[in-house]
Amino acid sequence: MTPSLETRASRRAASRKDGGAGEEIGVTVHDVARDLRRDVAAVELPLPIEGAEEAAASRDRLLAQLDEHLLPRLKELSSPAVVVVAGSTGAGKSTLYNSLLGEAVSEAGVLRPTTREPVLAHHPADADVMAPGPVAELSRVVQHEGVPRGTALLDAPDLDSFVQQNRSTAQQLLEAADLWLFVTTAARYGDALPWQALARATERGASVAMVLNRVPKETLTTVRGDLLQRLREHGMTDVPLFVVPDVGPHEGLLDPSVVQPVRRWLTMLAGPDRSRAVVVRTLKGALGALPGWVTSLADAIDAQQEATHVLRRRVTEETPAAEQLARDAVGAGVVAGASVEARWRELSGTVGVDRVKVRGDRARSTRRAGRAREAALEGLRSDVVDAATRTLAASGARVEERLRAVLAGPGAPAGGEAVAPDGAVRTAAREADVPGRVAQWADRSDAVVGELAADPAAGPRVEAAVKAFGARGLATLFLASAAGSGDADRLLGRVLGDLAEAPVATLREDLGDRAAAVVDAEVQAVLDDLGPSEPADDAAAGLRVRLAELRRLT
Repeated sequence: MTPSLETRASRRAASRKDGGAGEEIGVTVHDVARDLRRDVAAVELPLPIEGAEEAAASRDRLLAQLDEHLLPRLKELSSPAVVVVAGSTGAGKSTLYNSLLGEAVSEAGVLRPTTREPVLAHHPADADVMAPGPVAELSRVVQHEGVPRGTALLDAPDLDSFVQQNRSTAQQLLEAADLWLFVTTAARYGDALPWQALARATERGASVAMVLNRVPKETLTTVRGDLLQRLREHGMTDVPLFVVPDVGPHEGLLDPSVVQPVRRWLTMLAGPDRSRAVVVRTLKGALGALPGWVTSLADAIDAQQEATHVLRRRVTEETPAAEQLARDAVGAGVVAGASVEARWRELSGTVGVDRVKVRGDRARSTRRAGRAREAALEGLRSDVVDAATRTLAASGARVEERLRAVLAGPGAPAGGEAVAPDGAVRTAAREADVPGRVAQWADRSDAVVGELAADPAAGPRVEAAVKAFGARGLATLFLASAAGSGDADRLLGRVLGDLAEAPVATLREDLGDRAAAVVDAEVQAVLDDLGPSEPADDAAAGLRVRLAELRRLT
């Protein structure tokens, strides 16, 4: 059977000699906790679904607990137990702190915030075992004979300080402490702050004691009884309670007799074994609190993954219909619009592009006239390219609008609004993407003419058409016909007959594929925001594995 945490800790020195289980808590559990910390830090909760905000706060709190208490303590169990004196503004923390030491070590006064700088005091004989860590880094460290050996007294800033940095530092120090000595007053013990702080201590399994300060003698019994009842109601029946009577206006230290019960209690903690028992008790409490935190975080990850799965399914379900709609828009021959028709009328009137003579099955033209038509057809090519660009961009815009309705409209799945496409971003992306796709389609028409000319059976007729329009001009006619220009289609039928059908069909199908690709790009942008469909690491499973390892070792 694995020895208990307390036994291993109290026999740490002996275990160094005999290689016993004491090293396991100092090394093995520390290693697992360090791995857990890495896994927790890697947790991402991108979807704003129910519970995500609370889970993110829990993740941050768990990281703070691991960084500021568990990992430093697991690394060095023999350092003094850190007793933090904490409370709200004006509770008399620093006065109590100095009175316990018998000397004004921490600044105290009427100005707020009273505690400007954390002070960590330890006995000079403990200097060699004081472990570096967050507490020492955030505090002014002093040696003082008034601190019982085996403990370190920490005066923290006010928990409700109006200075944000002070509040943040106070929370960090509380997370790092082994024992909380919480100071409140007879006038303020019913405030929410003390109970919120005590609930945090209980949640993380920290040891707690409470000082009720400035209690008028005439109400001492009533106030003490009421506070004890409140402690019982909050499940804190074992919390030591010290009552400091109200001594009226004064400056400097409290009379030693006033703080003697607290000093006696601290002295009881003194000595390596007894102070280590406090460390281990809090450490066990902190480790015992981990399962709830880690499990809830793992559940939140599962919820994120399930929401992602639902969103991914809803998005991909839209793809087939959107692709077909884009292909149909091309296949229906409606790409060429008014601008292409107007250009054709212009070319008909200026260069007689549609008045090429055909004898037998071949176009008849001089090369000079063909070069003139080829140059004039560049304007038509530009208009066809522009029309195709508008058509593909419109296909993308339609699916973007549809995805936004699916993800952010009525009945949208949880978290959908966070990944719904941003109109400005997607418009800019299409403006950068679609022209290149259409340019490749236009280039494909040049290759189609070359392939057709290489066919021995079609060669003479194609050669005559190339002479009449130029190779690029003939390719432009194919583009216009594929885009839906009836004028271009009729002209190709005259000069090439059935030979024109396959190239036109190829280019129309190619443009349909490119329109579908634009749709896919819109869908993929949303899927990319959702992350990989199959995460390489199952974060929730990883956290549960670390938790199982800690349970086995502790």
